[in-house]
Amino acid sequence: MSILGAAVVPHPPIILPEVGRGEEEKISATTKAYKEISRRIVDLQPDTIIITSPHSIMYSDYFHISPGEAAAGNMSAFRAPQVALAINYDTEFVRKLAADAMAQGVQAGTLGERNPALDHGTLIPLRFLQQAGLDFNRVKFLRIGLSGMSAAAHYKFGQIISHVAEDLGRKIFFVASGDLSHKLKADGPYGFVEEGPQFDSQVMENLSGADFLKLLTMDNKICNRAAECGLRSFWIMAGALDKKSVRAEKLSYEGTFGVGYGIVYFDIGGEDSNRNFAYQLAKFKSFEAAKRKSSEDVFVKLARRSLETFVKTHAPATLPENLPPELLNRRAGAFVSLHKDGNLRGCIGTIIATQKNLAEEILQNAISACSKDPRFEPVTIDELDDIEYSVDVLGEPERIFDVKDLDVRRYGVIVENGARRGLLLPDLEGVDTVAEQIAIAKRKAGIRPDEKVSLWRFEVIRHH
Repeated sequence: MSILGAAVVPHPPIILPEVGRGEEEKISATTKAYKEISRRIVDLQPDTIIITSPHSIMYSDYFHISPGEAAAGNMSAFRAPQVALAINYDTEFVRKLAADAMAQGVQAGTLGERNPALDHGTLIPLRFLQQAGLDFNRVKFLRIGLSGMSAAAHYKFGQIISHVAEDLGRKIFFVASGDLSHKLKADGPYGFVEEGPQFDSQVMENLSGADFLKLLTMDNKICNRAAECGLRSFWIMAGALDKKSVRAEKLSYEGTFGVGYGIVYFDIGGEDSNRNFAYQLAKFKSFEAAKRKSSEDVFVKLARRSLETFVKTHAPATLPENLPPELLNRRAGAFVSLHKDGNLRGCIGTIIATQKNLAEEILQNAISACSKDPRFEPVTIDELDDIEYSVDVLGEPERIFDVKDLDVRRYGVIVENGARRGLLLPDLEGVDTVAEQIAIAKRKAGIRPDEKVSLWRFEVIRHH
């Protein structure tokens, strides 16, 4: 069998005595589990070890595979330059993986290397492997970064990794490096949100039960709020274990310092066709899309009609019959926001009415959101079933003279300095204070943080 096993491991620098200087004793369970995992890997005698790291190079639409014959790195960024390691890359594996991924429509390769030095998400598991006696002259490695792409894309990339190993006759071990939530404690380095412990509990349950469908379909809002860094690493690992019989063993979990550290080992058995999670994920997404469409109100249905017609035909849609008077007899500004896999995919709107009625306003802004948002590539036909819509209908802006008159949940804000004007909608995920709201609106307008602005507030009616 090409894949011998897999493990989820964290990468806290403080776990190394050279960095922790005694503090590492507070996470002794993690250290003990890490040593046990490393001993098992050494005993398996893999030819190649795959390490996925959130701290390698990460692109929104591309998996970066570290190029070259070899790489080295040290922990000098954490005041421990004496912790230094060098590894040899499996160059044949790298070449075939990049070629096979691209052939199967997964954007991956060795382009865009900015810093060849090994990152700490890679160095820490390497350090434990070194101490466990791994022969670094015999074993070769792949270091792979994560991406902003979907769970399905990460899983498919993992499948390709496994297939390449089979084709090359490599015995591989997969190390999925990644911490869990960074927001577990109010006195931790990143503060506390209630989604932090929720995320860690769900991830550890899903990993411990080898329930990869639940891992792939976790609530995006919880994941984003939890400020995690390892989930995508775990998705790739899950793909590498596709259709394999898996026995998962949780060795440890600690959140001592306000960041979640989990260690889970996956022992691989024979083939298991029931663990075809790519197929199960596609069915789940299809079901969710149908359910979502069935619950959309007329505002969102209109935005969807406009966008899908434009993407498919490159021509604007006509208004459907029997629209309610609110859409035909009212004029107002409106924003159309698009999300995919929990991430923003486009957002364009108008502060005041520019069309003869609200229906036309939504029709035009949906087209702009999918094709003219400079932050994103135009939406493609393949993405249509994955797009989630919201339509915000704006009330009249009201001039205000004190930030105390703003409420980040109730009011959107408009900032203005001369000809520069920026707007931010209310009640956005990740925007929790008025100061953040104003700062983001300033950035959108190209206004420096120290520049004074005039302020307006407005309310919206949000349609999902």
